[in-house]
Amino acid sequence: MDEVYHVSDPRTLKAVAHPLRVRLLGALRVDGPATATELAQRFGESSGSTSYHLRQLARFGFTEEDPTPRDRRERRWRARHRYTSWSNAELGSTPEGREAAAFMRHRQLEVMTASIDDFHRDHDNWPKPWIEAAGMSDLLGRLTPASVMALYERVTALIEELSEHDEAALDAEQVHIYLGAYPHRSEPFR
Repeated sequence: MDEVYHVSDPRTLKAVAHPLRVRLLGALRVDGPATATELAQRFGESSGSTSYHLRQLARFGFTEEDPTPRDRRERRWRARHRYTSWSNAELGSTPEGREAAAFMRHRQLEVMTASIDDFHRDHDNWPKPWIEAAGMSDLLGRLTPASVMALYERVTALIEELSEHDEAALDAEQVHIYLGAYPHRSEPFR
């Protein structure tokens, strides 16, 4: 699996900016290869619908058939990349690109909210160290665009380093990590 799929064509991002497709792709990235039938059961869809949307994701380079199926009769799908990225400035040059990027940002927020809700719903089943470690921070800094990009790069490198370090740890879990940075212009109090 490749690390990052950088999308520069608004039509490609719009292809994944479909409510079911983005969920299918996310499930394949997080949980690994699956059949259209398995995904249909998970998301309450028909296998025909999930099969169609998996083929559309493949058409635009997001998924592919898993070359190592469990048996010859099944058709398993897998994600081709761990992450999808795009340039907001590049896609922002067209209404179609802005719409697709906005959908994906809102979808990221929905996934983040669902992850938080899942943790809180299952709170009592987590060991105390995880209860203490889980959470969010709301930080504010005065940064340039170049510094924000450097922040993303350093945090990504640190996550990869720590993931390699913790790979065999018995208490290691898959962790959703969200990092967002948006400039804000304050209005003075009157």
